[in-house]
Amino acid sequence: MTPSPIHLLRPSLLILLGILMLNASCTSLITSVAIKPAVSNLQKQSDIELVCEGAPSYLLMIDSMIESDPDNKELLKIGAQSYSGSVAALKSCGAPRERLKTLSDKAGRYGKTLLSTMLPIGEGNPELFDAELKKRSASDADSLFWGSYGWLTWIEQQQGSPAAMADLVNIEKIMERLLEIDDTVEQGGPHLFFGVLYGSKPKMIGGDPERSRSHFERAMEISNRSFLMAQVLFAATYSRMVFDRELHDSLLEEVIAFELDQAPDNRLSNQIAKRRAEELLEENFFGD
Repeated sequence: MTPSPIHLLRPSLLILLGILMLNASCTSLITSVAIKPAVSNLQKQSDIELVCEGAPSYLLMIDSMIESDPDNKELLKIGAQSYSGSVAALKSCGAPRERLKTLSDKAGRYGKTLLSTMLPIGEGNPELFDAELKKRSASDADSLFWGSYGWLTWIEQQQGSPAAMADLVNIEKIMERLLEIDDTVEQGGPHLFFGVLYGSKPKMIGGDPERSRSHFERAMEISNRSFLMAQVLFAATYSRMVFDRELHDSLLEEVIAFELDQAPDNRLSNQIAKRRAEELLEENFFGD
C-alpha cells in the first residue's frame, strides 16, 4: 500500500529544509516536484483526523520554504492555500478557537502578501487599487483567488471587528473582478463568495436572496455538483434565510449521499462538507 503523503511529510521535512539551507535556488524545483503534489494529494485524503495530525509538520515545511524565498508568488499561494485549508480541517476536528485564530493569522498574512505582488494593498488609495485591479487578467485569477481566500480566512476569525469588515470591501472588489475574468476559478469560488454574501443577511442590510441563489446555482453548475461545500453553504445561508426547508434538507441529504470516490480530487473538502451537512440537519433549524 502506498504511504499517505501525510506520513511522508515528517521524514522528508528535515531533508527538504537541509536542501533549502544549502541552496535557496532549489526552491522552485522542490515546489514543483514535492510541494505542489503534496497540496494536491492532501485534497484526495478522506481521513480528516489524519490530515489534522499531520498539519503541523506540513505547515512548518511551508513556513520554512517561504522564509527562504519570501517573494515567491507560487509559495505564497501555497501558503495561503495550505493555512486556509488547515483552518477548515482543524475546525472540523474540533480544534480550539485560539488555534484556529493563530492559523488564520498566517493564512491572512500570506494571502495579503501574495495580493500585494499584484495590487496596492494597504496604501489607502481606493482609486489606485481599482485601477490596478482592472489590469488583472485571467492569468492572475488563481493567485487573486487564493490571496483573497487567505485574507478571508483571517476575516472570518475576527468575529466582525471593524477592521476586518473594512478589509472585506477589497475582497468583494477582487471577487467581482474574478467574475469578469474567470468565474470558474477554483470550482466557481467567486460565486460561492457572493452566494454567501447575499444569502447570509437580510435585505435591509444588503442581502439579496435571488442573487444568492443564482450564484450558488452557477457554482454547482461549474463543479458539476461535485464540490459539496457549495450545497452546504447554499443550505446554511440562502435556504435558511428564505425559510425553505425542502431545499435545505434536499441539499444536505444530497451531500450525505454523495460517494467520495465520485470526485477523488475533492475528497477532503467533501468529507468536511459531509460532516457539516450532518451537523446542520441535527440542528433542526426549522423545528418539527
